Amino acid sequence: MSVNKVILIGNVGKDPDVRYLDSGVAVATFSLATTERGYTLQNGTQVPDRTEWHNIVLWRGLAQTAEKYVHKGDKLYIEGKIKSRSYDDQNGIKRTIVEIFADNMEMLTPRGISQTQSAQPQQPVQQVAVDSPSDDLPF
Repeated sequence: MSVNKVILIGNVGKDPDVRYLDSGVAVATFSLATTERGYTLQNGTQVPDRTEWHNIVLWRGLAQTAEKYVHKGDKLYIEGKIKSRSYDDQNGIKRTIVEIFADNMEMLTPRGISQTQSAQPQQPVQQVAVDSPSDDLPF
């Protein structure tokens, strides 16, 4: 048995880039930052904050939801799978990209707080998910 599951809570780095395939299927991509807070060791050494950037990929309904409601700076809960792919760049150097293919997304930024307002901020955001976690997260 093997498991490929990742859970992230972080802030959107840029507005989602949404494309529609010839078949009409929506695909959204954006970056998500997660930050581990810095701390001070007993000897006084300061350990700074550490931010990791994650490439998020959403498909179909999740991509359409992101297109309408997700904006730079929003806090999101993301569940998905880690996938990597390789390619040769224009200089012939092999590059590897690690992406999170999300199957669940929840918006954690209260409506009206987003840096960019959606066209209809009064509309409730419907959760589009597979295997949704409880609304009462322990963190």
